Amino acid sequence: MTLATATRAGKPSARMVLLKGVDQKGFVFFTNYESRKGQELQENPYAALVFYWTALDRQIRVTGRVSKVTPAESDQYFDSRPLGSRFSAAVSKQSSVVKSRAALEAELAKLKARYPETGPERPKHWGGYRVDPGEIEFWQQGEYRLHDRLRYRKRRDGTWRIDRLAP
Repeated sequence: MTLATATRAGKPSARMVLLKGVDQKGFVFFTNYESRKGQELQENPYAALVFYWTALDRQIRVTGRVSKVTPAESDQYFDSRPLGSRFSAAVSKQSSVVKSRAALEAELAKLKARYPETGPERPKHWGGYRVDPGEIEFWQQGEYRLHDRLRYRKRRDGTWRIDRLAP
């Protein structure tokens, strides 16, 4: 999915991330809390998600408030990842400048030597976020650009108001 965040000043950025779960509380993804996206979510805890399927001519847009998942949820997912992915998450200072690829690989080799079989524990700077949707829009391409757009807005009582939007 595409994840869009913004700084406190409103400067946006977007990137592709892996959706790892959806439940009644929202949409979950995992990352380094110290990355650019993590810093932006710390400053401005709102995000937009976009799912797009070209072959189906469909799109879903989600906007909402973002919060960290529990440490237990982050631990559970981290422990389920392949060993190599756990090493990468532990060694990477995501979004920071690195001296060279060789320096990064040397840090990885040191970490692998330290935890050859079990892998590292989940770093405290790595975990999950949940986007609690306040608005969800379903879009389907229509003939001659007469698209179908249905917007769901969450009300204070938790129910949803549905509006059809002009294409």
